[in-house]
Order: sequence, then C-alpha cells, then structure tokens
Amino acid sequence: MGQINRDDMLELTRRFTSARSNLVRIAGAYIDEEGYIDGTFNTSFLSLKGAEKNRCLDIAKAIPFAKPNEKLIQYKIPGLGPGSIWQMIYAIRECELKNDALMLNLYELIAEKYPKGRPYAIYVYYGAYDVPIKGSDKSYQDESEEVYKYLIMAISPVDEKQVPHSPEAGFLYPAFTNRSTDINHANFYSQDYEEARELMKFLNLEDAK
Repeated sequence: MGQINRDDMLELTRRFTSARSNLVRIAGAYIDEEGYIDGTFNTSFLSLKGAEKNRCLDIAKAIPFAKPNEKLIQYKIPGLGPGSIWQMIYAIRECELKNDALMLNLYELIAEKYPKGRPYAIYVYYGAYDVPIKGSDKSYQDESEEVYKYLIMAISPVDEKQVPHSPEAGFLYPAFTNRSTDINHANFYSQDYEEARELMKFLNLEDAK
C-alpha cells in the first residue's frame, strides 16, 4: 500500500463544486435485496439539474474527500491482464461510461460478489481534469500539463424510494499521484473495513501491497 498525498487530493477535490465540477458522465444501477438489478441509468452529468445534481455530486465527493490513509487507502492493483476486473474497469474509463454492455457486466459482477441482503445503488462517475502546470513558486499556470481521466465508483444504501445516501464503499481509479495519472494504483474507500471486505476481494485488493 502506498501513501496518499493530501495536497494531491486537495487539488482534485477543490474542483468538486456544482459550478466547476469536472465530472462528465454518470451511470448506475439499483440492486434489490436479492441481488438482482432493478433498473439502470446512464447520462451526462452536465444534464443533471438542481437537487438531483447536488445529491449525485455529494455521493461522488464522499470518496476523494474521505480522510486519506485512513478511510481512503491506496492499493496497488494486481494488473490489467486479459479477463481481469481491472482490465474491465480500465476499458470503462477509456469509453467514458458509454459502453452499456460493459457497464451492465460490471453491475452484474458486483451484485453477484457483493451480496448485502438489502437494496443498494452502484454509481459510477467519469471525470476529466486538466492538470495545470505548477510554477516554481507553486502557483498554477494557465497551461495544462495533462488530462487526468478518472472513475469514481460508489456503493450506497438506498431508502424506500430508491434514493441513495452516503456511500459505504467505493474507489477512485486511477490514483492521482504526484499530480499525475497513476494507472497502477487505486484509492479504495470504506466506511467500515470489515463491511467492505467482500468488495475488496472482488477487486483483488485485499492482499494488495
């Protein structure tokens, strides 16, 4: 496990406001208490309005805003080999959530491997952040150094109206390390480590170093 630099996270999270969010797209599924998919959606994040936009933004923010190296922990992924879960996640990032077959496959796998005995929602976000050049005086320049393209996945309990609340687990991928894209690491979030162990096993992170 590596250490998450708090300044890197602060740079990323300060863009998570309704007015200047760099989230581009959101997709998700609702899983019933028996582990079956009970509806999906896939839309532009920019098309969301008002309270719905703020609710979805709050769920996304909970992952990178979590206390680094305590609730949000960096893990080395086991690789992007053929047939691996991380190959799928990488492909989902590359298509910017626009491949419905890939998204459905992900939801089905999570529903199978993350049984809860209660309904929950899976929200997946795609974002793109133009990383500005940082001057020698640590001030940001107008020019962009690279585009950090990332996914946030959040698993949230839902109420009787299928409205998701604060996530119980999720991840940020790729990690944002030294102000740059780090495809070899993911930042995993959990409210309760024991509760999230099944999801970590599914992502092959439980024994990652």
